[in-house]
Amino acid sequence: MDGQSIDEPLLLSRGAGSVRKTPLFVSWAKWSLKFVIWVVFIAWVALIFLFPAQFVNQVFEKWIQATSGSVFGITGSIFMVFSAPILVIAFLSVAYLIISGEDQELHEKKASKHPSFRLWTFPVLVDGPFGVVSATEFIGILLFLLFVIWAVYAYSMQILSSLSQYQFSLKQKSCYILEVLGLRFGSIGLYCLAFLFLPVARGSVLLRLIDIPFEHATRYHVWLGHLTMLLFTLHGLFYVIAWAIEGNLLQEILEWKDIGVANLAGVISLSAGLLMWLTSLYPVRKHKFELFFYTHQLYVVFVIFLALHVGDFIFSIAAGGIFLFILDRFLRFCQSRRTVDIISAKCLPCGTVELILSKPANLQYNALSFVFLQARELSWLQWHPFSVSSSPLDGKYHLSVLVKVLGEWTAKLKENILNSSEAELQEELHLRPQTKITASVEGPYGHGLPYHLMYENLILVAGGIGISPFLAILSDILHRVREGKPCLPRNILLVWAVKRSNELPLLSTVDMESICPFFSDKINLEIHIYVTRESEPPLEEGKIHKNMNSSPSPMPNGCSMSVLVGTGNNIFSGLYVISSTLGFVILIGLLDIFYINPFGISSWWYKGLLFVICMLASVFIFGGLVVGIWHLWGRNATREECEDDRMRMLQDNETAAHKDQSSQQNLASSTNTYYGSRPDFKEIFGYVSEKWGRVDAGVIVCGPPPLQSSVATEIRSLNVRRQRRHPIFHFNSHSFDL
Repeated sequence: MDGQSIDEPLLLSRGAGSVRKTPLFVSWAKWSLKFVIWVVFIAWVALIFLFPAQFVNQVFEKWIQATSGSVFGITGSIFMVFSAPILVIAFLSVAYLIISGEDQELHEKKASKHPSFRLWTFPVLVDGPFGVVSATEFIGILLFLLFVIWAVYAYSMQILSSLSQYQFSLKQKSCYILEVLGLRFGSIGLYCLAFLFLPVARGSVLLRLIDIPFEHATRYHVWLGHLTMLLFTLHGLFYVIAWAIEGNLLQEILEWKDIGVANLAGVISLSAGLLMWLTSLYPVRKHKFELFFYTHQLYVVFVIFLALHVGDFIFSIAAGGIFLFILDRFLRFCQSRRTVDIISAKCLPCGTVELILSKPANLQYNALSFVFLQARELSWLQWHPFSVSSSPLDGKYHLSVLVKVLGEWTAKLKENILNSSEAELQEELHLRPQTKITASVEGPYGHGLPYHLMYENLILVAGGIGISPFLAILSDILHRVREGKPCLPRNILLVWAVKRSNELPLLSTVDMESICPFFSDKINLEIHIYVTRESEPPLEEGKIHKNMNSSPSPMPNGCSMSVLVGTGNNIFSGLYVISSTLGFVILIGLLDIFYINPFGISSWWYKGLLFVICMLASVFIFGGLVVGIWHLWGRNATREECEDDRMRMLQDNETAAHKDQSSQQNLASSTNTYYGSRPDFKEIFGYVSEKWGRVDAGVIVCGPPPLQSSVATEIRSLNVRRQRRHPIFHFNSHSFDL
C-alpha cells in the first residue's frame, strides 16, 4: 500500500518523479505569442468600440483612400481592419497551441498556498434571464451594453448636427432621422455580428486558446444573438416606418438595386433571422426543441441574403467570425459522415441508457468533454449533446455516455435498444436485425485543460443525470492517483440529488476499488445522496440491480470515431485553418484580377454573392485537401488498433457484470443517503468551511438552472462575507443548456 499521506497534495504520486518544467525558450515563445495576441485583440476591440466617433471615421476614410487602389479594392481595405485581426489571432493561437503541447500547463500546476479570488469563477448574478454570471462575464455584458449605448448616442448626435445643413419639412425630417438611425442600428448590428459566430465554432482554436468550452460559449452566442437581432429588427423597423410615411412601402421592400443595398434581400435575411430568434426563446426551445433546431438551420439563408443585401465590402465587416464558423462546420460535416461502432448499448434500472462508443487511441478527450450524437434511424438532422461518463484513462479505444429519457428522441433511442436486444436471436442466426442503431458522432469538445484536476479541494454537485460527468471525474482522479499522473485533488465531496432511489445504481458504474485499490488511504471522498421524492428507503434497498437489457455486440460494418475534430491534432487543425484562409485570399485576388476588375463588375449584391462563394470554395478546396490528408493519417494510425479495440472492449464487458456488487460495498462506508430532503447548501458549505479551512475550493455543478442558482447564491454569500480562516469557493458550471 502507498505510504503517501493524505495531508499532502497528490500532485505527484508513486513513480511520478519530479515536476516537468518547460524549457526557457518555450516559455518565452508562449509569453510572446500571448502578448501579441492580446495586443491585436485589444486594438481590434478598441477600433470597433471607438468607430462611431467622428475622428475615428475620418482616420478610417483616410485609410480607405490610401489602400483602396490595391487589387482587393475597398473590400480588402475594410476586411483588413475588421476581419483580418481575428484571423491573425487564430493563426497565432495555432502556434501557441502547438508549442504548448498536451497537458503542459497541468504538469506545471502547483497548489497555491494562499487562496485567491478569480473573476471567472466568482458568481455575480445568480438568477434572472442570464442565469449564473461570473464577474468576467458580467464585465463582458456591461462592455457590450456600453458599446451599444455609446454608439447610439454618438450616431444620434451626428444626425442631429447634420439636420442643420438641410431645409427639411417635418415629414422629410422625420423620414431622414428614421432612415439614418435605422442605417446606424444596422451598422451596430454588423459589429455585433462580427462576434456572434465565434462562440458556436465548437472546435475553434480561439475557444481553445482561452479555454472556454463549447457548452459555456453557447451562452455567449445566445446573449449576442438576442442583442444582434434586436439591433437588426430596429434597423428594419425604422426603415419600414419611414417608407410607410413616404407612402412607398411596398415599392421599397421589393426593390433590388445593382448599385446600393438590395432591400428585398435584406427583408428575406431579416425574416429568416426573426424566425430563428423567436423559436430560440427559452419556452420554445425547452418544449419544442425540434422546432428550434430545424428553424435554426435558416442561418444559411440569413448569412447569404445578408451578403446580397449589403454587398461584399460591408459584409466583410463580419466576415472573419463567419469564416471561422464555416471552417468548423465543414470539419464537423466531414467527421460526422463516419458511422461509429456502438460497442455496447444497455438500459440501466432507472431507464437511463449507457452507450459505449468506439474511438481511435489518438483521439484525445478529458473527463469534462461533450460529444454530439446522431442516430440515423431516429433522425437524420437532430444532434444531441451528452457529457462523457468515462475517463480517458478507462481505455484508449472507447468512451461512454449516459442518456436519460427526457424527450421524444431519447425515448425512441431507448425503445430501439430494447428492440435490438430482443433481436439477438436473429443476430445469432446471421440475420440482420431491423432495429440496428447507426450512430454518428461529432466531438469530443470541451475544456482543453481538465480544471477538475487544478483544485486540491473539490465539491461536485449533481442533479439527476448530472452525475454523468462526475463519474468520469472520479474515475479520472483515481486512475491518476494509481498511475502517478499529475493530480491535485485530495478532498472530494460529492453531493447528488435524485428524485427516486432507482437512480442510485448509476454511481456503481464506477468501480473505484478496482481502479485504485485502497483509494480511501490516498484521498478523502465523501458522498451525500439526497432522494427527494421518497421519504424512506425502499424495501429492496441493498439488492443488486442488474441491467435490464444489453446489446453488447459491435456493429459488423462500423468503425471508430473520426479524428477530424478541431480539438484533435493541433498541427493538422492549424494547417486546416491557415490553408483555408490563404486559399480564400488567393481566390479573392484571382477573382478581382481576372473577372471583377477587367469586366467592370459593380453590382453590390453580385459581388457579395461571389465573396461568399469564395469563402466556401476556399474551405472546400484548400481546407478539404488538408482534411483529406488528415483523414488518411488518422485511418493509417488506427488500422492496427481495430482488433485491439474489439478485444479490449470484450474484456471490459466481461468484467462489467461483476462491477456493481463490489462497487456498492466499497462505497458504503463513505456514502450517506438522505430520504425525503433536499441539499441544504448553507449547511453543506458551512461544514466544508470549518473542515477544510483556508484553501481554494473548486465547486463544479451539473444540473438544472435552479440547482446552479442555489449553489451560486451560497458561494457568492460565503465569498463576500468570508472569514480569513475559511475557503474561497470557485464556481464552475458544467451544464449544457441549448
